[in-house]
Amino acid sequence: MSNKSLNLPGAHKAPSILRSEFSLLFGAVTAVLFLSFDQTWLADLTTPVKYGLLFIWLFCTMVWLAFSVVRHADSLAVLLGEPYGTLILTVSVITIEVFMISAVMLHGDNNPTLARDTLFSVLMIVLNGIVGVTLLVGALRHKEQAYNLKGASAYLSVIIPLAGLGIILPRYTTTAPGGEVTTLMAVYLIAMAITLYGVFLSIQTMRHRNYFEQPATTESEISHKDHGNLVVRSLGFHALLLPLTMLPIVLLSKKMAILVDHGIEVLRAPQALGGFMVAILVLSPEAVAAGRAALANQLQRTMNITLGSALSTIGLTIPAVLGISLVTGKTIVLGLEPAEIFLLLFTLLVAMVNFSSERTNVLHGFVHLVLFATYVVLIFD
Repeated sequence: MSNKSLNLPGAHKAPSILRSEFSLLFGAVTAVLFLSFDQTWLADLTTPVKYGLLFIWLFCTMVWLAFSVVRHADSLAVLLGEPYGTLILTVSVITIEVFMISAVMLHGDNNPTLARDTLFSVLMIVLNGIVGVTLLVGALRHKEQAYNLKGASAYLSVIIPLAGLGIILPRYTTTAPGGEVTTLMAVYLIAMAITLYGVFLSIQTMRHRNYFEQPATTESEISHKDHGNLVVRSLGFHALLLPLTMLPIVLLSKKMAILVDHGIEVLRAPQALGGFMVAILVLSPEAVAAGRAALANQLQRTMNITLGSALSTIGLTIPAVLGISLVTGKTIVLGLEPAEIFLLLFTLLVAMVNFSSERTNVLHGFVHLVLFATYVVLIFD
């Protein structure tokens, strides 16, 4: 593997690989320790000092790893250009998340609503939370920001039918009760999701790649060329290190869930809050990358990360969980509850309106954050 790095404008001397990837080493050691001694360390959390130290240790490690993930994603974006850099980031994060859900389905307790609840949480966090924050901070710095309207429209044109057919329609079919899906419907949804996602990827990476590139403006071109202190090594180096750096985040998120659940139990907070907080930690690399892109006035990269995450979540999770259901015979509930359906439809409608012009402002970010706050309120209500 080559150790050569690119000399980018404003970059300092490239640090050694061990120094630059020390977060991965620290995260890997932390993951091994928690996987080996979780029965001892996490069995009794009644001591406040012990609980606080374990929580701070895990939280700081996961955030440190998240910044390293973003660094590798930024490097890939420099080497490959858009949309390949952000596509690798979003697909990697969501793929590992899908493996997490699949592992729980195969080896954990039977939870028919696990995939549905995870899908909904990720969609609300990404489409409202991350989109709202990035649009707001970007607008506060740059007033208005430009992006490629054709790219945003392409994302939404696939997200809407995937969400509608995948997690809304099953609530209204009558052959299987309570949001479940029949074998025929499961086979159809698998084929539908794979086909739509496959066609979209061909559009994004080949036929209409320019839809997902930042529109040329003087300010955005300057921001795009100034990479600060980013050290870019070889393509293979960053392509390998990006998923490796994300893996400890996913493994540690399960242990963090135990700590969060304990805190929720002590504080008597809603159980759904635990999954919400863990989902935020898992999505933290994408949130950081999207925020940095918005601050650098590269809003198209923000769109590629956020809308791409929502699309990848539905397009990859639905075939995976339904395939497992068909093979194992485990019951899967995909249909959302009525209040969740309303909030999802409202979110998609607002996204269509806000992304119907080629520039965004502060108002667009605030509207999405209001919807995100509504989702948080629903957790408690």
